[in-house]
Amino acid sequence: MFSKVLIANRGEIALRILRACKELGIQTVAIHSLADANAMHVRLADESVCVGPNAAKDSYLNIPSILAACQITGADAVHPGYGFLSENARFARILEEHKIAFIGPSAHHIEIMGDKIQAKKTALELGIPCVPGSAGAVTSEAQAKETAREIGYPVLIKAAAGGGGRGMKVAKTEAELSVAFSTARTEAKAAFGDDAVYMEKYLGKPRHIEVQVIGDGQGNAVHLGTRDCSLQRRHQKVWEEALAPTVPMDQQASIGEICAAAMRKLKYSGAGTIEFLYENDEFYFIEMNTRLQVEHPVSERITNFDIVYEQIRVAAGEKLSLKQDDVEYFGHAIEVRINAEDPQTFAPSPGKITYYHPAGGVGVRVDSAVYQGYNIPPYYDSLIGKLIVHGRTRPECLQRLRRALDEFIVDGVKTTLPLFRRLINEPDIQAGNYDIHWLEKYLEANKQ
Repeated sequence: MFSKVLIANRGEIALRILRACKELGIQTVAIHSLADANAMHVRLADESVCVGPNAAKDSYLNIPSILAACQITGADAVHPGYGFLSENARFARILEEHKIAFIGPSAHHIEIMGDKIQAKKTALELGIPCVPGSAGAVTSEAQAKETAREIGYPVLIKAAAGGGGRGMKVAKTEAELSVAFSTARTEAKAAFGDDAVYMEKYLGKPRHIEVQVIGDGQGNAVHLGTRDCSLQRRHQKVWEEALAPTVPMDQQASIGEICAAAMRKLKYSGAGTIEFLYENDEFYFIEMNTRLQVEHPVSERITNFDIVYEQIRVAAGEKLSLKQDDVEYFGHAIEVRINAEDPQTFAPSPGKITYYHPAGGVGVRVDSAVYQGYNIPPYYDSLIGKLIVHGRTRPECLQRLRRALDEFIVDGVKTTLPLFRRLINEPDIQAGNYDIHWLEKYLEANKQ
């Protein structure tokens, strides 16, 4: 087992990793920017190192500074959390060259799944169902038109090197294709430094279903069930559930085993999430995230399994601690992401938290690193925390979420809590009757 882990992240995920390390008896090193000098994970870690000024590019993305922090403190492993350097193959490779373990998959697996075209090709080879689309990058408008005729309109043009909705355009007709194709390439180049794009059949009303997997790099891998992440705004998830409430259990078991078998074949190490669009009882691969997901707690809650704890174990060379037959599901879990944002305009709302009272009680978990008097800096993601609730059934879970939202108080900054208090009363939400477009349509229809 590792003796000292450097946590290359901030906020709630840094605190989440720190807690797992402490339970494993591992010393911790917190890195931080100048803006995060008083952050909770910095206060609780055994050691801390400032790696740069406020901007993420000068601190949390500063590989030389992070490497120096490892060497100064004697850290023998790095946990990258999510975001920042968590899917940076170069970072993983540099750590390996310096005999420092990267708590995550190999640089090779990060690379093949980080390129959307290569990821789709790999998924097809592994037997994972994919959306009909181009075999590789589409390099000209003429090729785009030919591909669109083959798969049928509407089509989706996507950046090969990134995600988050950037470099993504829909063309419903050939007349729209030219502008969509050129715009997607321009956005992809600006966002990711690579104008490569590919094309897929555009699905009208799909749900976003993902499968949590974890492997040990020795040919052992399991899945921990599905999550429904369909409630999204601008391709960013705001509400996640496990298990997926509207997918038949036999289908969930089938797609889960397909994913786990693929990870065994790859000899994948660590946690990962395979994401799908689900429409008309069919799953279509979108991408694989080779890291811990923001929404991992809902999978933990329904399986009683600590994913971060296991990430650390397998990165240290230990075998997976469970087999697929050991995985059981208990009830239903929902997570909502509470951001420091205006609940109407979604403009960021940094500032000082003057009063903070998180929800509690049976079946309630709050993953957050804020506290009363904490100043939310304007330089990073606006996440205040994640409210996770669990119940024996989905209706019980929804009722518990309603109660927890009523208890949760954050004063001093605007938050998205009022949005969730409205959503919980919507008939479509209560019935689980929504797709990836539902929330944006709801927000448009309820503008104030």
